[in-house]
Amino acid sequence: MTVLTRRSMLTGAATATAATTLAPFALNAPTSASAPVAGKQAPGFYRYKVGEYEITIVNDGVWLRSLDPLPTPNIPIADLQKVLADSFLPTTAVPYPFNLTIINTGSKLIAIDVGTGGRFSPTTAGTYLDNLTAAGVDPSKVDAVVISHFHPDHINGIWTKDDKAVFPNAEIMVPEPEWAFWMDDAKATSAPEGLKPNFANCKRVFGPLASKVTRYQPGKEVAPGITSFAAYGHTPGHTAYTVTSGSAALLMIVDSVANPAVFARNPDWQHASDVDRNMGIETRKRMLDRAATDKSLIQAMHFPFPGAGHIVKDGNGYRFVPVSWTHLL
Repeated sequence: MTVLTRRSMLTGAATATAATTLAPFALNAPTSASAPVAGKQAPGFYRYKVGEYEITIVNDGVWLRSLDPLPTPNIPIADLQKVLADSFLPTTAVPYPFNLTIINTGSKLIAIDVGTGGRFSPTTAGTYLDNLTAAGVDPSKVDAVVISHFHPDHINGIWTKDDKAVFPNAEIMVPEPEWAFWMDDAKATSAPEGLKPNFANCKRVFGPLASKVTRYQPGKEVAPGITSFAAYGHTPGHTAYTVTSGSAALLMIVDSVANPAVFARNPDWQHASDVDRNMGIETRKRMLDRAATDKSLIQAMHFPFPGAGHIVKDGNGYRFVPVSWTHLL
């Protein structure tokens, strides 16, 4: 006869637990199939408010910019790689995310720049239209497309890959100095070889629209509460924006500062993508100083998604402080 005691009961329970725990690892024991990996990121869009305006940032992927040729032509590669390593970034490329802005003023829907159009050479870019759909933005409802400058990651998305208009009902607005430079046949002919492809791309994008494009001078209010201002250097007519609604304001620095770990920390470093590199440095420093002094909320094209945050003076450079992610609007 077996006598159950408290000691034997506890021993039995422990043995049963161990057996259950070890059972899946027993020889020839059946195993459950693992769940397949997703293999892709969630839709890339983020919303925040500036006063009564609703801002939607739509991601168009990323450009992993090779270090050959150097994106910092006046700085040795070892110095650049140290900065990247110090920021826990890969030391073989500089990441440039593409963050596009949609502004809903309550009466107007405005797109600031329109992305790569799926025509940018890295396959890591071209998610803009899918993410617009995920964000619930209908391109046919956009009232105006406001272009900051004529680089392909800002203008190619005017057309689909099969040359259909993405924003069929929108007014297309471009800076007058950009149009005067990139659409000039004489300048295209005499341009350095490195710039010729961009001249050709500008003709491809804007040629069919030439009679319909509205050209604006930097300084103009391009939409209610959205005022442009000159930020030359990156390109001859590179334009930035302030967005104001009530007492709230946003400073859109566009491409005045590229990857912040590199160019905010080291504002005196030349950026190879700037048409006038010295002017680009002066504009960058002026923009960073303005943001830090005013404690402005900023939005940047090539900062880590969603590219919104603040700039803080830090020694001889500046530090980017991203906004805290919030589900509240």
